[in-house]
Amino acid sequence: MGLLMNVLTLPLAPVRGAAWVLDQVVLAAEQEHYDPGQVRQQLAALEQQLLNGEIGEEEFDRREDELLDWLEECEAYQQSQQNS
Repeated sequence: MGLLMNVLTLPLAPVRGAAWVLDQVVLAAEQEHYDPGQVRQQLAALEQQLLNGEIGEEEFDRREDELLDWLEECEAYQQSQQNS
């Protein structure tokens, strides 16, 4: 029965292949987006901008809050991936 199913579903192979490729792209994008190292680098750069006088305290606080929220999301995502 397995051979028969493979023969009958052979025309769907390109669709299955495309779906696999899309899954891999989504996985890579998620891993990049939820990389806590990237967020920490942005936090360090933001702090350097503040120290260099390139941005003010209010701008720093606003952007820092956004990055810290993103860092929490990244850590929650990493935790959920480990538990899966």
